[in-house]
Amino acid sequence: MAHQLRAVGLDFIEVAPVRMVFARQMSAAPEAVYRALADDVPGWPEWFSAVTFARPTGDGSTREIHLRGGGRFQETIIAAKAPEVYAYRVDSANTPGVHAFAEEWRLTPSGTGTHVRWTFAIDGTAPLRLVAKLGRAGLGRAFRGAVASLDRRLAA
Repeated sequence: MAHQLRAVGLDFIEVAPVRMVFARQMSAAPEAVYRALADDVPGWPEWFSAVTFARPTGDGSTREIHLRGGGRFQETIIAAKAPEVYAYRVDSANTPGVHAFAEEWRLTPSGTGTHVRWTFAIDGTAPLRLVAKLGRAGLGRAFRGAVASLDRRLAA
């Protein structure tokens, strides 16, 4: 059953009780990476294996996301500054113990490619915070795989 989370802004990314930051280099240009993140939401399952379903909702300022394992989220875009920043918060989730949750993708030109930094920020019950911290290695693998897959997709 889905429950409402605390509405947070972009500042939450920096102050969340649990923050995980992952970075990776891509050969694709920032504009192409940004378009894949922000404009091709239904394409996420093709490159991010943890995502099984993604679609923009409303006027495009919200999204519906389904994850492998059964996670379901309704999200609101909190920053969309092409081609530098794409961030969203989770408004409702079927994950127990979550109080607030946001993610930020920050894209920086690097040579002819892009330096991608993904920040995962979450607050919740003590058990949820512990599970999130224990899941750091898995999140890192998922991020690295997603970025590599997206880079291959954009190169094709």
